[in-house]
Amino acid sequence: MKATVLDLRYRMKDVLKALERNEEVSILYHGKLKGTIKPAQSTNMLKVRDHVFFNMSPSDRTVEEEMAELRGGRYRDL
Repeated sequence: MKATVLDLRYRMKDVLKALERNEEVSILYHGKLKGTIKPAQSTNMLKVRDHVFFNMSPSDRTVEEEMAELRGGRYRDL
């Protein structure tokens, strides 16, 4: 989609709909390309238990127990 500065001001809803359709929006000023707006990439956040680090060791500890062991206690190193 091509949009002028006035389109950004008065027709922002149409620009946002184009971004929802994963279209890039080219911004024009006096007929010249000034920049582009790209749709945000959705990132899939992994849960801690799905991380590749876990299940590397043969222990049957939970994720919380494994993290507690890695972090250690406040007075453990004294």
